[in-house]
Order: sequence, then structure tokens, then C-alpha cells
Amino acid sequence: MEFVLIAIAILLVALITGVSLLVGRGRRTTRLDDDAVSGTTLTRPRPPAPPADERRPTGATASGLGLPDVAQPDAVSPDAPPAVELPPAEPEPGLVFDTPLPSAGRLVRLRSRLARSQSSLGRGLLTVLAREKLTEDDWEEIEETLLAADVGVAATTQIVERLRTQSMVLATASGADLRELLVRELTAVLGPDLDRSLGTARHEGRPGVVLVVGVNGAGKTTTVGKLARVLVGDGRSVLLGAADTFRAAAADQLETWGERVGVLTVRGREGGDPAAVAFEAVRTGVEAEVDTVVVDTAGRLHTKSGLMDELGKVKRVVEKQAPVTEVLLVLDATTGQNGVVQARVFTEAVTVTGVVLTKLDGTAKGGIVVRVQQELGIPVKLIGLGEGPDDLAPFEPRAFAEGLVGEV
Repeated sequence: MEFVLIAIAILLVALITGVSLLVGRGRRTTRLDDDAVSGTTLTRPRPPAPPADERRPTGATASGLGLPDVAQPDAVSPDAPPAVELPPAEPEPGLVFDTPLPSAGRLVRLRSRLARSQSSLGRGLLTVLAREKLTEDDWEEIEETLLAADVGVAATTQIVERLRTQSMVLATASGADLRELLVRELTAVLGPDLDRSLGTARHEGRPGVVLVVGVNGAGKTTTVGKLARVLVGDGRSVLLGAADTFRAAAADQLETWGERVGVLTVRGREGGDPAAVAFEAVRTGVEAEVDTVVVDTAGRLHTKSGLMDELGKVKRVVEKQAPVTEVLLVLDATTGQNGVVQARVFTEAVTVTGVVLTKLDGTAKGGIVVRVQQELGIPVKLIGLGEGPDDLAPFEPRAFAEGLVGEV
């Protein structure tokens, strides 16, 4: 009877050990020891499979050293069990990481999309300016075209006044000359002298920290994922912080973006404290000596003062580890004036250093770029021109104006 009980105990131990090994092999997320209570985890991208010739030799033993058995007469007793030969270790299938193109010149490559969706502005203005003699009705039509494109009253007045001073030149200009003139005037109101550089570089031994803020539905999490691709394409090492713990699947979405380009993601349990996750992400980035930490904050309604105060808390907590070097506000370009109202409220909660305009390839009016910059005094640094993974581009005033006007 004792032998039966011993045999049963051995079988149970072997079964539990086997199940543990299987579960450990399939796990993709390692829980951080310091945050086991809060539920913060560090998601590591699955590494690529090594070449076949680098796999463990077929003669690997249970010790895992992969060395041939060598006789050790002084260490082996007559009762020692024989070595157990294991089958060759098979590497876990790895992800094939994407290699994004550098961000330089990306807007020029995407300009045709902007021209297709926004060319009504350029066509309308060029049609009026090409008339032999411009009347007051024509100038009013120009104003209406600019206002309909969300350029704003102040910028529209500036453009019309500058065009009026050149009305004699317009009467004899060719189509190409008119286009160049219009591109030049639009570029002038787009703020070509504004500093649009992103604060993503390491500073004083700490990573650049980017907070991405905005309301739900503006494309905030997608923008964070695309920004990671932009930075990786420019040769930066990146870590993502999934601090949007209130929206279902937001962390999963961000993790997927990170895995595609081999970027780590720090995440927390659903409904957890966003500030704690943001803090942990920056701490991990400091220890790992990455170039940039990008934190996706929880979306919030700009009409809720409590939520806006919490955003300020996230920033204060993060800066206990490293200073925030960039705060990007994501705005849906299709919202028009409402987007400007949102931006004003966000700037009261945190110091916004740049704007990201998304969905400019849809029904948005391209003039919203001018309006945001002139009314808020904040430069547009990035624009989204599509649904593809590499459709986020650094903003370039001249290339943007050429896209709005289109071709003659």
C-alpha cells in the first residue's frame, strides 16, 4: 500500500511540474516584482527565432549546458542515475519586426493623399484668381472659400489682403505662377518659422518623455503606436507606457503596435491608476537607458474638471523619475471649432508643446492647421494622413500648402 501511495505522489508531482512548464512557455507578459500588487506588467516583444545553426546542439543534457558528457570519477557515485538525453530544443517562433522608413520627407511622399481630399480649396482659389479682372464679388468668393476650409477669420483676412496688393500681377500671371503665389501665401500663414522639433532625445542621462493627451475618439492610442514607428525609423530606442487603463483593450492595442517594431510596453491592470503605470513606464525607461518613453494617457472629456486635474497629476508623478520633454495634444481634424475649444482646456491642465492633427485625409478642412496655430499659439508638429501604420508625418508648411493647392 505504501508503494502505491508513493507512486501516486510521484505522478502528481510530475503532472504539476509539466503543467507549470507549459504555462510558463506560453506566457508573453512578465509581471514586475515591485508592482505585483498594483498589477503593472512589462510586456516584451517576442524575439525573432535564431538561425538554425545557432540552436542548441542535439547532445544537450538535462543540465541545459549543451556539452557532451565527460567522465567525472571523483564526483559520480555508483548509485548516481544515468544522464537523461533530451531532444533538441526548438526555438519559439518569433515575430518579424517591421522596419519603418525614416520620417524625413514622409509628408512629401504622402502629399498626394492630402491633395486628393483637400484639393477643392486649391481648385476654388485658382479658378477665381485666374479670372481676367477680379471684382468685389470675386474677393468675397475667395474669402468664403478660405473660411469654408476652416482657415479662420484672421488668417483669411491676412491672405486676402496680401493677394489684393498683388492683384495687378494676378491679371497677367500664368496658371503655374498663380499656383506658386497661392502656395507661398498659404505657407506664410502656416508659421514656417515655428519650432516643430520633437523633444524625444535623451537629456542629462535620462530618456525624453512624451505625454500624449486628448479626448477619446481622436485617435490617441493609434497616434502613440505610429509615433513609436516614426522614432524607431529614425534610429531611436523606445518604450511605451499604456496608461490608458480605463478604455477596454487600449493596452492590448498599444502592445500590438509595440510588438510590430520590437518595442517594450509597460501596462497595468484594467481600471488601475494611470499615474502609477506612467511612473513605472518612465522608471523602466530610465533603468533600460532607452532614448524615448512615450506614454498614452487616459482619454478624457475636456468638460470634466476632475479628469483634467488628474492629467496634471500624471505629469507631476512622471516627473519624479524624469522631466517631461514633450506634451502632444491629439486633435481630430474633422471636429473643426470644437477641436480648438478642446485644445484651450487641455492647455490649462498641462503645458501642451505640440499638436497632432489626425484624420486629415477624410472630411477635414486643411485650414484647421492654420486656425489651431493662430488661435492657440501652439505649433502643429505631426499630422495623420491615413489609416496605414506609416501615415503619421512631421508637419512641413511648404509641403502641406502644396498638397492643399494641388496641381495645376
